[in-house]
Amino acid sequence: MVLKNLILWPLSVLYGIGVSIRNRLFNLGILKIREFDVPIICVGNITVGGTGKTPHTESLINELKNDYRVACLSRGYKRKTSGFVLATENSTANDIGDEPMQIKNKFPEITVAVDADRVRGIKRLMQLPEKPEVIILDDGFQHRYVKADINIMLIDYNRPIYEDHLLPLGRLRESIHAKDRANYVIVTKCPANISPIEKRIILKHLNLKAYQQLLFTSMRYGEPRSLDGDSHHAVTPKTAILCVTGIAQPAPYVEHLKQMTDQIDHITFPDHHNYSDTDIKRILQEYDKISSTDKCIFTTEKDAVRLTLCDIPEEIRQQIFYIPIEPEFLTPRDQLIKNIYDYVRQDTRK
Repeated sequence: MVLKNLILWPLSVLYGIGVSIRNRLFNLGILKIREFDVPIICVGNITVGGTGKTPHTESLINELKNDYRVACLSRGYKRKTSGFVLATENSTANDIGDEPMQIKNKFPEITVAVDADRVRGIKRLMQLPEKPEVIILDDGFQHRYVKADINIMLIDYNRPIYEDHLLPLGRLRESIHAKDRANYVIVTKCPANISPIEKRIILKHLNLKAYQQLLFTSMRYGEPRSLDGDSHHAVTPKTAILCVTGIAQPAPYVEHLKQMTDQIDHITFPDHHNYSDTDIKRILQEYDKISSTDKCIFTTEKDAVRLTLCDIPEEIRQQIFYIPIEPEFLTPRDQLIKNIYDYVRQDTRK
């Protein structure tokens, strides 16, 4: 480990210099930041994966969708298309990526689009016959070519940024000082019973500015649902589960499953993994090895979006379940929601 750190540390220094130069060019106005005549809310982070961006984005959509025309714009990571793609009822994860597909499935009434070029993506959204009244940028904190009106930055409680390092030594995409661009900092995946003292310690380490507000959330797990989303499944302590995950931080999900049964086998894949026929064959083989008659496969909501595209025997497909998750705020979020509504109202009046 020491040798690995010695090798990666110089690379992290060089990476940090490159990111610093880029941010400096934006701050000096040499690289242009584009403003738009529509409220833009950015939900993102400065780490690689695993902070809960999609559930928090969904939470915002749920707050706004009944009062405004909402659009969600993502990059569409690991999709098999390019350029600007507007999600339709026939879109798949291959077209727009797993997380945008999850959002579209959950909120079919809103506009969901993907484009690696967020400036172009916003322009295309504003050309729609019913242009959005508010745009949520999913994972757009590093995309500084767009000026967001409200920046929400997420930090994983289990790996705080003040204990992390820049890539490739750590998981930071930017220096910890990038947090100064955020209006709201949310520490995610906290224990539900996090103490006031621990909150104060985190606040001290983050050393936020006067204009920034710190919030804390934990993850609330819903009822298990089948792959088609129509039915539930009751797990008993005797149920044997094959857990299949392709996410950045699967440990909390597995720990939740262990609260239902301790008979768990786990197959892990990389984050945003596109499941191949070989992967499905491996999953089926592992499932066949489980001798119990009371058995099933559990996966994450994001993985379920990709697994629906795979060639899986119907009798096995009926035994695949996922658990939807949503953030539960452990500190009052009234000011966050009020500020968002005030800004959107002000802009739509203009």
